[in-house]
Amino acid sequence: MPQADARPRRIALAPDGSVYYTDFARGYLGHFDPATGTLLKEWKSPGGAESEPYGIAVTSEGTVWYSESGVKPNTLVKFDPKSGSFSAEPIPSGGGVVRNMVATPDRRLYLACSGVNKVAIVELD
Repeated sequence: MPQADARPRRIALAPDGSVYYTDFARGYLGHFDPATGTLLKEWKSPGGAESEPYGIAVTSEGTVWYSESGVKPNTLVKFDPKSGSFSAEPIPSGGGVVRNMVATPDRRLYLACSGVNKVAIVELD
């Protein structure tokens, strides 16, 4: 990692073989190319430096979804790599800490919400 204080928590593989990661310590989303070993780009998470990004998934279309666990209530963030735009919505259950999530082929996200003992299912439109 280029930053000594970086603390990636989770990674997700994109359809093109690149990797997205959440940097919990600095409040960033990052994009890495493992084939070349190159850091492609980093973006500040919408919730700021204290947003503590955690669980992450990438859809088959390449949309990146992740949780900001330091925002109360926790937020589910959508990142569109094509436009470079972010949007965020509160997780209805509060989310606890979404440590893991998965995107399924039937356009759903499953969120493992630790601390609140729930699994959230998000229908993607």
